[in-house]
This record gives sequence, structure tokens and C-alpha cells, in this order.
Amino acid sequence: MERRSDWYTHPKYYEAIFGTDTEKEMDFLLGVNQQYGTGGSLWLEPACGAGRLVAEAARRGLEIVGYDISEPMLAHARRRLTPAQRRRIRLSQSRMESFSAPELEGRVDLAFNLVSTFRYLDSEAAARAHLESTRRLLKPKGVYVLGFHLTEYPRTTFERERWVGRVGRDTVVCNTREGLPDRRRRRSPMRNRLRITGPGKDMLIETEWFFRTYDGPQARRLFRLAGLNLLATYDFDYRLEEPLGRGSTRLDRVFILQPGVTS
Repeated sequence: MERRSDWYTHPKYYEAIFGTDTEKEMDFLLGVNQQYGTGGSLWLEPACGAGRLVAEAARRGLEIVGYDISEPMLAHARRRLTPAQRRRIRLSQSRMESFSAPELEGRVDLAFNLVSTFRYLDSEAAARAHLESTRRLLKPKGVYVLGFHLTEYPRTTFERERWVGRVGRDTVVCNTREGLPDRRRRRSPMRNRLRITGPGKDMLIETEWFFRTYDGPQARRLFRLAGLNLLATYDFDYRLEEPLGRGSTRLDRVFILQPGVTS
């Protein structure tokens, strides 16, 4: 068996796992844009990865600006676009906490980041810098759709998820494990294993990192400090007609945020 590290350098296998909900996610984003936002067509995707949602948005006629820290991911994203789509799509390399686009300030209708990438920002300062810079790019009635898992600090067991996908004749099995959270240091250890098998192929890609942790009050406080109103909350089922109530125990959250400070 061949062993490798860093699943972000293998975008086609990464996409095999996260690409299954693309149309559902885009339908949800379009609904959010109409219900909570401006309904406009200039969108931004921080940490756009291999470009599955960028490509879907382009297919639906939207104008997209995307950025990501990984050049292999961006290269994959560019390859999947048609020449006509590339004229409407702008992709660049940047970190989430330092992305700058003065020409976009106050012009973006909707920004989105759906798969917990926000938790890679490993400090309050970095997370707040990202939220504030994104807020400045939004129109006054624009929205940021931000999805990530909240942390259950008292838990005493690991959290595990498993998905199976396909790339051509290859089978991709993804196992993700989140270790016990450290409340004081605000982080939890993560491990992802991608096992790829197919004709003449047996590969294991193992990646380890730390995610920053948030419970509900910690997330809401950060949003307020960054100057963002929380309009509604959903889960990863992406049902626009079913926002979560304040007492929900779901840890997978999609926050609908808008510029402006709550009272």
C-alpha cells in the first residue's frame, strides 16, 4: 500500500467525498440569498478548495470570486471551468485571515463557507480578522453563510464520520476522527484517512491537524465582536424552510450572518 499525507494535495479524491451535496448546497445558498440577502449575483467563496461550488455557481450564471491557500486545489478548480466561465470567475491564492480585495468592498451580495474550514483559523484574532474583512466586502444587506460544527466540551468519546465515494473506477473511503476538545486551549485534534483502491491502486492518504473549538455562546460572541448580526441558523441538511430553534442540540450549524451590530 502506498502512503501519502495532506489530502489537500489530492483534490480529485477530496472532491469524491464532499461533492455529493453540491446541488443541494447551491439550491440552499440561492434560497438564502433571496430570503435573507439582496438576491444579487456577485458572490464570494473563502477557502473555495477544488472549486466544486464555484463551478456549480458559474453553471448557474453567477459571478464568483474565490480564494484558497492551496495552489493544487486552485489549479483543479481552474481546470474544471470552461473558457467562458473563466471570464466570470476570479480565483486567487490567499489565507482566510488576510484576504484583501479593496475593489470589492461593499459590493458582494453573498459570501459562503460551508464545510468547517473556518475552524482552521487557530486563534480568536485570526477568526475575527477573517469575519471583519468578509463583512467589509458585503453589501449592507448582503449575507455570509458560514457552516461549521460546534463543540460539545463535556464529551468523553471521539467523534467519527465515514463516507464512501468514487473517482472513475476507484473507490474512496474517508474516515475522519475528532479527538477530545481542550477547552482551555480552544482546540481539538483531527485525523483524516482517505483509502483509495481500484485497478492497480491501493493508497492511504492520512492528514492530521487541530481545529479551533466553539460552543454556541463562543460563536455568537465572536460574531458580535466582528460586527455581524446572526439572522438565522440551520443544520447541514440545508432545508431552508426549517431553521433551527434556540434550543436545538444539533452541533452542525450553518449561520446566516449580516453586517450590523446586534443590540
